[in-house]
Amino acid sequence: MRVTDDAAPLDRAWIAARIPHQGAICLLDSVLDWGPDHIRCQATSHTQMDNPLRAQGRLAAVCGIEYAAQAMAVHGAVLQQAGERPRMGYLASVRKLVLHVERLDEIAGPLIVDAQRISGEAANVLYSFEIHAGGRLLLAGRAAVILDVALPG
Repeated sequence: MRVTDDAAPLDRAWIAARIPHQGAICLLDSVLDWGPDHIRCQATSHTQMDNPLRAQGRLAAVCGIEYAAQAMAVHGAVLQQAGERPRMGYLASVRKLVLHVERLDEIAGPLIVDAQRISGEAANVLYSFEIHAGGRLLLAGRAAVILDVALPG
């Protein structure tokens, strides 16, 4: 479903209200497009000096995994039925990760974060993801997410 002008904007405020990431760690700016098996988000937080994932002033490309994980969480939120309890997800594994750049902070334009649901059932979901900027593939991989895991204690 493409986000249209007459629909409620799926902007940073909408995203932050539906995922556990608050403040500067909420990395995504908006949802551009989504459907039952995919989501496309946009982010510019990689250019911000106060990005909490930066180390020694730099944002390594591997931090793109967190951008993808947040897109997956947002995908769960857009699919959620009204009144349904939000489901908590935990990143269980990342596989087939390919980094085409060393750093994200050197990318001037917005990041486009695509996540595609490959499979899933009640307790786990498998996604593939890609992050692009200016038509250039920056990183890609697959991630397994476990849903509603009971925490110890």
